[in-house]
Amino acid sequence: MIRTHRRQWIRWVAVCLSSFAAVILLVPAILVKSHGPSAVPIERMGQEIIASDRATEEQVMVPVYLTQQKKVERIPLESYVRGVLAAEMPIEFELEAMKAQAMAARTYIVRRIAEQDFTGVPAKAAGAWVTDTVAHQAYVSDEELKERWGKAYADNADKLNRAVNETKGFILTYEGKPIEATFFSTSNGYTENSEDYWNEYIPYLRSVPSPWDVSLSPRYKETVTLTAKELQTKLGLRSSIPASAGAGGGMKVLETTQGHRIKRMTVGGTTFTGRELREKLGLASSQFQWSWKGQSLSITTFGYGHGVGMSQWGANGMAMEGRKAEEIVKYYYKGIALQQDASFLPKPS
Repeated sequence: MIRTHRRQWIRWVAVCLSSFAAVILLVPAILVKSHGPSAVPIERMGQEIIASDRATEEQVMVPVYLTQQKKVERIPLESYVRGVLAAEMPIEFELEAMKAQAMAARTYIVRRIAEQDFTGVPAKAAGAWVTDTVAHQAYVSDEELKERWGKAYADNADKLNRAVNETKGFILTYEGKPIEATFFSTSNGYTENSEDYWNEYIPYLRSVPSPWDVSLSPRYKETVTLTAKELQTKLGLRSSIPASAGAGGGMKVLETTQGHRIKRMTVGGTTFTGRELREKLGLASSQFQWSWKGQSLSITTFGYGHGVGMSQWGANGMAMEGRKAEEIVKYYYKGIALQQDASFLPKPS
């Protein structure tokens, strides 16, 4: 009788332990599912995460106008992202920085698809959604990469493929919509508020410190020289600035931005925005210092690019410190979420 009770007690304990183990195994799955796509850790952004979306993505072909060949080529969406990543970011960058860039590149094209915004494409490129230039996003084909990289192609291609595959299907959204995932090369130590460059307030494009660029980027500081006549011509001034214009040389900053760039300044009595000066004079940045020597103007710029959104060299600096791609994009684009792109893409017919 005692042995019988003992067997029943042991059997009861085994059943309880089995039930408890089953509950433990189920809890993680429940927790992950309840958070939705934006909560998936980026380390798990592999083939198993987006398997259900593969059929949709394989149907999406991006018509790209190839400017050198003067033709439109239809490229699978993820292959297009791969080509943009290779063209827009150095292959020597850290993997996590490249993953951040891949998500920004994917977001750019998905946003255009979702909004049916195919502006900026030449009339001769009928049917194209984008060009392969920086007017949209630079793009390079795999054939070109093989020629460019030579013997290093296999290793570089493996790194490129990892960056794309480990983020495959993920884009950056704000309030459920794909963002304007703008990016640029090098900050002056800060990024820029969108309205200070484009006169449009965009809530996720806010000025943030980006200190990594200063020591890492070879484009952080550059100096160009113009003659007084060249300055007059480029800015459309009525007369050249005389050498006797004083220490400022007829140039005065009126206002700066939160991103420490020039917002407005006068040159020879005419007021320009920092963006106008950067674009008209072909400067690397709208933060600059200058000095006159006779009729020669020396301009030193800090940073490279418009300054709005993600700094690529800043992203690489963050990755070098061990930051993950998700942390990088959420630092440069405020208040965003990560979301799969399937709901924004055309459905298979």
